[in-house]
Amino acid sequence: MAAHLSYGRVNLNVLREAVRRELREFLDKCAGSKAIVWDEYLTGPFGLIAQYSLLKEHEVEKMFTLKGSRLPAADVKNIIFVARPRLELMDIIAENVLSEDRRGPARDFHILFVPRRSLLCEQRLKDLGVLGSFIHREEYSLDLIPFDGDLLSMESEGAFKECYLESDQTSLYHAAKGLMTLQALYGTIPQIFGKGECARQVANMMIRMKREFTGSQNSIFPVFDNLLLLDRNVDLLTPLATQLTYEGLIDEIYGIQNSYVKLPPEKFAPKKQGDGGKDLPTEAKKLQLNSAEELYAEIRDKNFNAVGSVLSKKAKVISAAFEERHNAKTVGEIKQFVSQLPHMQAARGSLANHTSIAELIKDVTTSEDFFDKLTVEQEFMSGIDTDKVNSYIEDCIAQKHPLIKVLRIVCLQSVCNSGLKQKVLDYYKREILQTYGYEHILTLYNLEKAGLLKPQTGGRNTYPTVRKTLRLWMDDVNEQNPTDISYVYSGYAPLSVRLAQLLSRPGWRSIEEVLRILPGPHFEERQPLPTGLQKKRQPGENRVTLIFFLGGVTFAEIAALRFLSQLEDGGTEYVIATTKLINGASWIESLMEKPF
Repeated sequence: MAAHLSYGRVNLNVLREAVRRELREFLDKCAGSKAIVWDEYLTGPFGLIAQYSLLKEHEVEKMFTLKGSRLPAADVKNIIFVARPRLELMDIIAENVLSEDRRGPARDFHILFVPRRSLLCEQRLKDLGVLGSFIHREEYSLDLIPFDGDLLSMESEGAFKECYLESDQTSLYHAAKGLMTLQALYGTIPQIFGKGECARQVANMMIRMKREFTGSQNSIFPVFDNLLLLDRNVDLLTPLATQLTYEGLIDEIYGIQNSYVKLPPEKFAPKKQGDGGKDLPTEAKKLQLNSAEELYAEIRDKNFNAVGSVLSKKAKVISAAFEERHNAKTVGEIKQFVSQLPHMQAARGSLANHTSIAELIKDVTTSEDFFDKLTVEQEFMSGIDTDKVNSYIEDCIAQKHPLIKVLRIVCLQSVCNSGLKQKVLDYYKREILQTYGYEHILTLYNLEKAGLLKPQTGGRNTYPTVRKTLRLWMDDVNEQNPTDISYVYSGYAPLSVRLAQLLSRPGWRSIEEVLRILPGPHFEERQPLPTGLQKKRQPGENRVTLIFFLGGVTFAEIAALRFLSQLEDGGTEYVIATTKLINGASWIESLMEKPF
């Protein structure tokens, strides 16, 4: 059991156990010793549900990364390929299988498609003459992966591009399948709310799937009261802004992958006297970040400006606890101190790590460029000078700052102005192409198609109406002891989270006008529950809402939802699901066309 998955109202260990069981059953079908050949992208997500120890129990002796040419030698009976249904991966698998056949003793080959089998891929394997070599060809429906006690992700890296640029609904189908799995484990969700075109599609798929399974009545008492499906393109602004929570900044600067972060090692080297700084480690420091670590759970969602004081308080508490050893006189007292020692040492190690991370982040956040960029972002979000060419953006292009950074801030200006005047847009495009190269013309086209960088149509900027009605900009933000979700961006309240907050209380009827301005339909569906399963809420008991972001969610939005869950009179606790955990840079990068 993973303790950090069961601290909330919904025990996500139930889901983790279900997917582990399915994996064990597949491994047991392939009797004898095994080697697993992994599609590299899947190793991170799989690591969150099954450690090597579980695989070892089921006779997995070797693990390799899927790459061209021959597989490393392995004295095993079964070779299992675990891969996403991608044609380019099938070519590599076929190459591996053919080179193994030439090598000698016959092996049993198996293939496990994640998350779905694909006829196209099987046809490709057939064309390459290896389809018959596979004894088991199965799918492993790893749709939603539990990351934390209130967080699930599909980790589908292309979901936003597929949905909004290529009109490919595959990831929406997987989202609907994932939600059906959740309902099978946690009961039918009585009410579904949604906003956006993709949200409507997912809700329709769920209703259709439910109709197809009418025979099996779900008799589990519902854990969730509501499901809110939100399209990412309803709120294109939030991911473009720089996140200012502790976890958000770690992700912005270093990138968190499958709850792990790699950090520069020199800050973590143990300091020895008289060393003179020789032999500094060169291997990046890899840390796991989730709520299993007490200190991280406490500071992850705070505004970065409030983290320092928490760390210094913790340091005082820990050093006072270690000082207690001088007061331990009797054998009983000494024994008690010794029994607490492992926990205290872990707390001290944790504090040292986070102090180092905070120092690394502070080096960035106190830089002049970070301040300039933040100032411009906050001006745009509060509606200042969004309709003319910005001198900071001009300087960034002239100094050839990273292209992703430039695109991100230009898109932010466009979104805060409901599109740019044609003259301003043409100027930016020309400057970007002349500085960074004309091969980026396809990227600019993608950003326009996604609605991120576009000309203003209809001649009216609707953002001020949305900003005022939803109170998206708050001037007086208390970063230390926040009273509103806007603390996660030091002034800007994420539009997506504000929609969730208003749905919970007083309801969306109060903001009909704004909902009509935002893209896509808004809707409500009810799923009837069999008698006896209707929930009678106790006085003071909070509702549980599952909020599903189609197209990605940022750590700052997650922090804002956790803040709402913890409010005394909030009335709602949130569990967050998404197609992918994103930040502005990774999101823009997913829309860029790689120049050939």
